[in-house]
Amino acid sequence: MIHNSGEAANERPNIIVLLKQVPDIEEVKFDTEKGTLDRSSAKAEPNPFDLNALEAGVQIKEKLGGTITVVSMGPPQAESALRDALARGADRAILLTDKKFGGADTLATSYTLASAIKKLGNFDLIICGEKTVDGDTGQVGPEVAEHLGIPHVAYVSEIKKCDKEGFVTVSQMGEYRYLTELKSFGLITVTKDINEPRLPSLRDKLKARKSEIEIWSVDDLTNGADRNKFGIMGSPTSVYKITIPSVEGRRGKIFRGTPDEATKKFVEELEKILKV
Repeated sequence: MIHNSGEAANERPNIIVLLKQVPDIEEVKFDTEKGTLDRSSAKAEPNPFDLNALEAGVQIKEKLGGTITVVSMGPPQAESALRDALARGADRAILLTDKKFGGADTLATSYTLASAIKKLGNFDLIICGEKTVDGDTGQVGPEVAEHLGIPHVAYVSEIKKCDKEGFVTVSQMGEYRYLTELKSFGLITVTKDINEPRLPSLRDKLKARKSEIEIWSVDDLTNGADRNKFGIMGSPTSVYKITIPSVEGRRGKIFRGTPDEATKKFVEELEKILKV
Protein backbone atom coordinates (compact mmCIF):
# COMPACT_ATOMS: atom_id res chain seq x y z
CA MET A 1 0.00 0.00 0.00
CA ILE A 2 1.24 3.52 -0.72
CA HIS A 3 1.96 5.15 2.62
CA ASN A 4 0.06 8.09 4.04
CA SER A 5 2.31 11.09 4.64
CA GLY A 6 4.80 8.96 6.55
CA GLU A 7 2.10 7.38 8.70
CA ALA A 8 1.06 3.77 8.84
CA ALA A 9 -0.41 2.66 5.55
CA ASN A 10 -4.15 2.59 5.05
CA GLU A 11 -5.81 -0.26 3.25
CA ARG A 12 -6.58 1.95 0.26
CA PRO A 13 -4.69 4.88 -1.23
CA ASN A 14 -5.76 8.50 -1.26
CA ILE A 15 -4.74 9.91 -4.64
CA ILE A 16 -4.77 13.60 -5.54
CA VAL A 17 -4.87 14.67 -9.18
CA LEU A 18 -4.17 18.28 -10.15
CA LEU A 19 -6.18 19.50 -13.12
CA LYS A 20 -6.47 22.78 -14.98
CA GLN A 21 -9.07 24.10 -17.38
CA VAL A 22 -7.40 25.52 -20.51
CA PRO A 23 -8.57 27.08 -23.78
CA ASP A 24 -8.61 24.92 -26.90
CA ILE A 25 -5.08 25.64 -28.08
CA GLU A 26 -6.07 25.11 -31.73
CA GLU A 27 -8.60 27.95 -31.56
CA VAL A 28 -7.20 30.39 -29.01
CA LYS A 29 -5.91 33.79 -30.12
CA PHE A 30 -2.96 35.72 -28.71
CA ASP A 31 -3.14 39.31 -27.54
CA THR A 32 0.38 40.30 -28.56
CA GLU A 33 0.03 43.83 -27.15
CA LYS A 34 -0.81 42.66 -23.63
CA GLY A 35 1.33 39.55 -23.86
CA THR A 36 -1.52 37.25 -22.87
CA LEU A 37 -3.84 34.60 -24.24
CA ASP A 38 -7.32 35.76 -25.16
CA ARG A 39 -9.03 32.93 -23.32
CA SER A 40 -12.47 34.11 -24.42
CA SER A 41 -11.56 33.38 -28.06
CA ALA A 42 -11.78 29.60 -27.65
CA LYS A 43 -13.86 27.06 -25.79
CA ALA A 44 -12.47 25.78 -22.48
CA GLU A 45 -11.56 22.15 -21.85
CA PRO A 46 -9.57 20.07 -19.35
CA ASN A 47 -5.84 20.19 -19.97
CA PRO A 48 -5.10 17.07 -22.07
CA PHE A 49 -2.05 16.06 -20.02
CA ASP A 50 -4.12 16.25 -16.83
CA LEU A 51 -6.57 13.75 -18.31
CA ASN A 52 -3.64 11.35 -18.62
CA ALA A 53 -2.87 12.01 -14.95
CA LEU A 54 -6.48 11.31 -14.00
CA GLU A 55 -6.54 8.11 -16.03
CA ALA A 56 -3.36 6.96 -14.27
CA GLY A 57 -5.05 7.55 -10.93
CA VAL A 58 -8.21 5.72 -11.98
CA GLN A 59 -6.16 2.71 -13.10
CA ILE A 60 -4.44 2.59 -9.70
CA LYS A 61 -7.83 2.84 -7.98
CA GLU A 62 -9.16 -0.02 -10.08
CA LYS A 63 -6.23 -2.15 -8.96
CA LEU A 64 -5.94 -1.20 -5.28
CA GLY A 65 -9.18 0.60 -4.46
CA GLY A 66 -9.05 3.98 -2.75
CA THR A 67 -10.26 7.48 -3.61
CA ILE A 68 -9.31 10.19 -6.10
CA THR A 69 -9.59 13.87 -5.25
CA VAL A 70 -9.21 16.32 -8.12
CA VAL A 71 -8.01 19.83 -7.29
CA SER A 72 -8.11 22.75 -9.72
CA MET A 73 -7.37 26.46 -9.46
CA GLY A 74 -9.30 28.73 -11.79
CA PRO A 75 -12.40 30.87 -12.38
CA PRO A 76 -15.90 29.64 -11.44
CA GLN A 77 -16.48 28.26 -14.96
CA ALA A 78 -13.70 25.72 -14.32
CA GLU A 79 -16.40 23.68 -12.57
CA SER A 80 -17.16 22.09 -15.94
CA ALA A 81 -13.66 20.58 -16.11
CA LEU A 82 -14.10 19.17 -12.61
CA ARG A 83 -17.45 17.63 -13.51
CA ASP A 84 -15.75 16.01 -16.48
CA ALA A 85 -13.16 14.59 -14.05
CA LEU A 86 -15.91 13.19 -11.81
CA ALA A 87 -17.48 11.54 -14.84
CA ARG A 88 -14.12 9.94 -15.67
CA GLY A 89 -13.67 8.32 -12.26
CA ALA A 90 -12.76 10.95 -9.65
CA ASP A 91 -14.58 10.76 -6.30
CA ARG A 92 -14.20 14.32 -5.03
CA ALA A 93 -13.63 17.68 -6.75
CA ILE A 94 -12.32 20.92 -5.26
CA LEU A 95 -12.15 24.25 -7.09
CA LEU A 96 -9.83 26.95 -5.76
CA THR A 97 -11.38 30.16 -6.98
CA ASP A 98 -10.89 33.70 -5.71
CA LYS A 99 -9.94 36.98 -7.35
CA LYS A 100 -6.88 37.01 -5.08
CA PHE A 101 -5.61 33.92 -6.90
CA GLY A 102 -5.63 35.85 -10.20
CA GLY A 103 -2.46 36.77 -12.08
CA ALA A 104 -0.49 33.88 -10.59
CA ASP A 105 2.70 32.64 -12.21
CA THR A 106 3.86 29.05 -11.73
CA LEU A 107 5.34 29.78 -8.28
CA ALA A 108 2.14 31.31 -6.89
CA THR A 109 0.01 28.66 -8.60
CA SER A 110 2.03 25.82 -7.11
CA TYR A 111 1.98 27.47 -3.67
CA THR A 112 -1.81 27.75 -3.83
CA LEU A 113 -2.23 24.12 -4.88
CA ALA A 114 0.22 22.96 -2.20
CA SER A 115 -1.71 24.95 0.43
CA ALA A 116 -4.91 23.18 -0.61
CA ILE A 117 -3.19 19.78 -0.40
CA LYS A 118 -1.95 20.62 3.11
CA LYS A 119 -5.52 21.47 4.08
CA LEU A 120 -6.69 18.12 2.71
CA GLY A 121 -4.10 16.41 4.90
CA ASN A 122 -4.04 12.71 4.09
CA PHE A 123 -2.66 11.76 0.70
CA ASP A 124 -0.55 8.95 -0.67
CA LEU A 125 0.26 9.98 -4.23
CA ILE A 126 -0.14 13.20 -6.21
CA ILE A 127 -0.39 12.89 -10.00
CA CYS A 128 -0.07 15.81 -12.43
CA GLY A 129 0.15 16.20 -16.17
CA GLU A 130 3.70 16.99 -17.31
CA LYS A 131 2.62 20.47 -18.45
CA THR A 132 -0.36 22.56 -19.56
CA VAL A 133 -0.94 23.40 -23.21
CA ASP A 134 -1.48 27.09 -22.43
CA GLY A 135 1.73 27.53 -20.45
CA ASP A 136 3.97 24.65 -21.50
CA THR A 137 6.43 25.21 -18.63
CA GLY A 138 6.25 21.84 -16.86
CA GLN A 139 7.06 23.66 -13.60
CA VAL A 140 3.94 23.48 -11.46
CA GLY A 141 4.05 19.78 -10.52
CA PRO A 142 7.68 19.75 -9.30
CA GLU A 143 7.15 23.09 -7.55
CA VAL A 144 4.16 21.66 -5.66
CA ALA A 145 6.37 18.80 -4.48
CA GLU A 146 9.03 21.27 -3.32
CA HIS A 147 6.47 23.31 -1.36
CA LEU A 148 5.30 20.11 0.32
CA GLY A 149 8.82 18.78 0.87
CA ILE A 150 8.08 15.44 -0.78
CA PRO A 151 9.94 13.42 -3.44
CA HIS A 152 8.85 13.73 -7.05
CA VAL A 153 9.54 12.16 -10.43
CA ALA A 154 8.80 14.09 -13.64
CA TYR A 155 8.00 12.93 -17.19
CA VAL A 156 6.71 9.52 -16.17
CA SER A 157 5.76 7.51 -19.24
CA GLU A 158 4.79 4.27 -17.50
CA ILE A 159 3.81 3.11 -14.03
CA LYS A 160 5.54 -0.23 -13.80
CA LYS A 161 4.29 -1.20 -10.37
CA CYS A 162 2.07 0.17 -7.63
CA ASP A 163 1.59 -2.29 -4.79
CA LYS A 164 0.22 -2.61 -1.29
CA GLU A 165 3.68 -2.49 0.26
CA GLY A 166 4.09 1.20 -0.47
CA PHE A 167 6.24 1.13 -3.61
CA VAL A 168 5.59 2.96 -6.86
CA THR A 169 7.97 2.07 -9.70
CA VAL A 170 7.86 4.32 -12.76
CA SER A 171 9.65 4.67 -16.07
CA GLN A 172 10.71 8.13 -17.23
CA MET A 173 10.67 9.47 -20.77
CA GLY A 174 13.96 10.57 -22.29
CA GLU A 175 16.90 9.56 -24.43
CA TYR A 176 17.48 6.82 -21.90
CA ARG A 177 14.62 5.29 -19.91
CA TYR A 178 15.12 5.30 -16.18
CA LEU A 179 13.31 3.15 -13.65
CA THR A 180 12.64 5.08 -10.45
CA GLU A 181 11.09 3.70 -7.30
CA LEU A 182 9.21 5.91 -4.86
CA LYS A 183 8.84 4.62 -1.33
CA SER A 184 5.95 5.97 0.72
CA PHE A 185 4.27 9.10 -0.63
CA GLY A 186 5.33 11.47 -3.42
CA LEU A 187 4.37 13.26 -6.64
CA ILE A 188 4.73 12.27 -10.27
CA THR A 189 4.07 14.16 -13.49
CA VAL A 190 3.01 12.04 -16.45
CA THR A 191 3.39 12.29 -20.21
CA LYS A 192 0.76 11.53 -22.85
CA ASP A 193 2.51 8.23 -23.56
CA ILE A 194 1.41 6.77 -20.24
CA ASN A 195 -2.15 5.89 -21.29
CA GLU A 196 -5.19 6.71 -23.39
CA PRO A 197 -7.77 8.56 -21.25
CA ARG A 198 -11.15 6.85 -21.24
CA LEU A 199 -14.30 8.60 -22.41
CA PRO A 200 -17.01 9.05 -19.78
CA SER A 201 -20.33 7.28 -20.31
CA LEU A 202 -23.58 9.19 -20.58
CA ARG A 203 -24.65 7.74 -17.25
CA ASP A 204 -21.47 8.98 -15.55
CA LYS A 205 -21.88 12.42 -17.15
CA LEU A 206 -25.41 12.72 -15.81
CA LYS A 207 -24.28 11.61 -12.37
CA ALA A 208 -21.43 14.15 -12.40
CA ARG A 209 -23.87 16.97 -13.17
CA LYS A 210 -25.53 16.37 -9.80
CA SER A 211 -22.29 15.92 -7.85
CA GLU A 212 -21.02 18.55 -5.46
CA ILE A 213 -18.06 20.72 -6.41
CA GLU A 214 -16.38 22.07 -3.29
CA ILE A 215 -15.42 25.74 -3.60
CA TRP A 216 -12.43 26.99 -1.61
CA SER A 217 -11.39 30.65 -1.45
CA VAL A 218 -8.33 32.39 -0.01
CA ASP A 219 -9.96 32.36 3.41
CA ASP A 220 -10.13 28.56 3.30
CA LEU A 221 -6.37 28.31 2.77
CA THR A 222 -4.93 30.97 5.06
CA ASN A 223 -4.67 28.72 8.11
CA GLY A 224 -0.90 28.27 7.91
CA ALA A 225 -0.52 29.84 4.46
CA ASP A 226 0.86 33.29 3.58
CA ARG A 227 -1.67 35.49 1.74
CA ASN A 228 1.17 37.41 0.14
CA LYS A 229 2.22 34.29 -1.77
CA PHE A 230 -1.09 33.96 -3.61
CA GLY A 231 -1.94 35.46 -6.99
CA ILE A 232 -0.09 38.35 -8.53
CA MET A 233 1.40 39.39 -5.17
CA GLY A 234 3.20 36.07 -4.93
CA SER A 235 4.34 36.05 -8.55
CA PRO A 236 7.94 37.19 -9.13
CA THR A 237 7.64 36.65 -12.89
CA SER A 238 5.32 38.04 -15.55
CA VAL A 239 5.03 37.80 -19.32
CA TYR A 240 6.75 40.77 -20.94
CA LYS A 241 5.79 40.08 -24.52
CA ILE A 242 4.41 37.34 -26.75
CA THR A 243 5.62 37.08 -30.32
CA ILE A 244 4.55 34.62 -32.99
CA PRO A 245 7.65 33.54 -34.95
CA SER A 246 7.54 33.42 -38.71
CA VAL A 247 8.13 30.20 -40.59
CA GLU A 248 11.60 31.47 -41.44
CA GLY A 249 12.28 32.21 -37.79
CA ARG A 250 11.35 28.67 -36.82
CA ARG A 251 14.02 27.02 -38.95
CA GLY A 252 16.69 25.31 -36.93
CA LYS A 253 20.42 25.81 -37.29
CA ILE A 254 23.24 23.41 -36.51
CA PHE A 255 26.55 24.78 -35.27
CA ARG A 256 29.41 22.42 -36.08
CA GLY A 257 32.99 22.27 -34.87
CA THR A 258 34.65 21.79 -31.53
CA PRO A 259 32.60 22.71 -28.44
CA ASP A 260 34.39 26.08 -28.24
CA GLU A 261 33.88 26.79 -31.94
CA ALA A 262 30.21 25.79 -31.87
CA THR A 263 29.63 27.88 -28.75
CA LYS A 264 31.25 30.92 -30.37
CA LYS A 265 29.10 30.54 -33.50
CA PHE A 266 25.98 30.15 -31.34
CA VAL A 267 26.73 33.30 -29.33
CA GLU A 268 27.40 35.29 -32.51
CA GLU A 269 24.10 34.18 -34.00
CA LEU A 270 22.27 34.99 -30.77
CA GLU A 271 23.79 38.48 -30.71
CA LYS A 272 22.55 39.06 -34.26
CA ILE A 273 19.02 38.07 -33.28
CA LEU A 274 19.04 40.14 -30.10
CA LYS A 275 21.00 42.94 -31.77
CA VAL A 276 23.30 43.19 -28.79
